[in-house]
Amino acid sequence: MAEKTMVVEVAYALPHKQKIVTLNVPEGTSMLDAVRLSCMDQHFPELDLESAPLGIFGKAVPKPAERVLQSGERVEIYRPLIADPKEVRKQRAAKAKAAKTED
Repeated sequence: MAEKTMVVEVAYALPHKQKIVTLNVPEGTSMLDAVRLSCMDQHFPELDLESAPLGIFGKAVPKPAERVLQSGERVEIYRPLIADPKEVRKQRAAKAKAAKTED
């Protein structure tokens, strides 16, 4: 009997280049397995598939090796943050305050 398969996507994006790979994978495939099958590291050599944070439709998944995919889901490979969000908010608030006092 043939193994049942499903369609999933794996996505990775840089500011200047994006890639979405559509895969036909066996049912029971984990997020990490799908990322490995996508060969995304061939398109983005700097990408470490084993340690990159992963998520599904914008929600981070803490243990991608254990999370089994459902048909139609999109696995997203996340990049590290360039700037600390807290620090950026502080700088923005300080800039707004300075602009307000100039008026």
